[in-house]
Amino acid sequence: MLKGKTVVIGVTGSIAAYKMADVASALVKLHADVHVIMTANACNFINPITFESLTSNKCIVDTFDRNFEYDIKHISLARKADVFVIAPASANIIGKIANGIADDMLSTTIMAADCRRVIAPAMNTHMYRNPIVQRNIETLKSYGYEFISPASGRLACGDVGEGKLADVNDIVDNIVKGFIKKDLCGKKIVITAGPTQEAIDPVRYITNHSTGKMGYCLAERAALRGADVTLISGPVSLKAPEGINLINIMSAEDMFNAVTKEAETADIIIKAAAVADYRPVKVSSEKIKKESGGMNDIVLERTKDILQYLGEHKRKGQILCGFSMETENLMENSVKKLHKKNTDMIVANSLKSDKSGFGTDTNVITIITKDDAVSYPIMTKSEAADEILNAILALEDKK
Repeated sequence: MLKGKTVVIGVTGSIAAYKMADVASALVKLHADVHVIMTANACNFINPITFESLTSNKCIVDTFDRNFEYDIKHISLARKADVFVIAPASANIIGKIANGIADDMLSTTIMAADCRRVIAPAMNTHMYRNPIVQRNIETLKSYGYEFISPASGRLACGDVGEGKLADVNDIVDNIVKGFIKKDLCGKKIVITAGPTQEAIDPVRYITNHSTGKMGYCLAERAALRGADVTLISGPVSLKAPEGINLINIMSAEDMFNAVTKEAETADIIIKAAAVADYRPVKVSSEKIKKESGGMNDIVLERTKDILQYLGEHKRKGQILCGFSMETENLMENSVKKLHKKNTDMIVANSLKSDKSGFGTDTNVITIITKDDAVSYPIMTKSEAADEILNAILALEDKK
């Protein structure tokens, strides 16, 4: 994903410095060329050899290291960097940069960089809230520096509040998103995810095994690519992606009402949710007591077919994508669904593979349109989401 990209990481003196080993490792796995610059104080918390082992590049500490080949390192690295990240960033380094002080390798290098610059502060909560530190942060923001807000919690000093270094995954995601092409800017995309719950009584309900992972990956990737995303989600245990509009629902009826409302202004609709096909005709207001025999008096009725409705009311130029999960006759049933529901695309995946379907982090999909069907090898659900979005953009070009 980051092949050919150079990431320079600055590490300052903070107990959170050790976390940057995980960040460096994650970026290397994404094929980035990672270079680490450490302040002298950072070396008290983590050894430079750790970063050298992870990145296969010399970890730089001393501005005047005579063991390097002859070039001006703080200039050459600054020119080479596609993104420059300082994490954890102490109050000291923030203050230095904000006031134009360059007296070590890290401060001199970032002063010479004109790439994207990202700072993730980590410090005592009272230091972070100090108006001088806040003024320095605002100064740097005015110069185009980006900030990853610190997390809240118990700090190493025992205080509780803002100041913890942001989560490793958040730092990596922030770095990655800067390289993502914003090819969905100006598009409003409505995505559904997760299961629905159809109440039997106040205790019991009918549902399915959907975890919402595919829909949430679609929402995350679409937002990163610049789309205005509305995610309509059944009950799941997933964290909502940043920068989206989340609408939580419970039942198929809730889903129908939310989707049909949002569809009126949507350019693209992706129906990845596993909506219940049936619901009890009668919902008991009291818990149904357990009897010695079976329960034979729950009568079910069809829920509203949301995809069918959307296909019948599709606006000119609107793209409608549905999902098809089958245990048999995958292609035959999926093609039939494409035409019957008047969709532009169906994403088919089989429950026969343990690498696809509910709850997995990977998927094996076939993207079916009226013109062709393309099968993909096993990939992560995020990768699958990008392929689905690519296919939708290709359909838009044809229209």
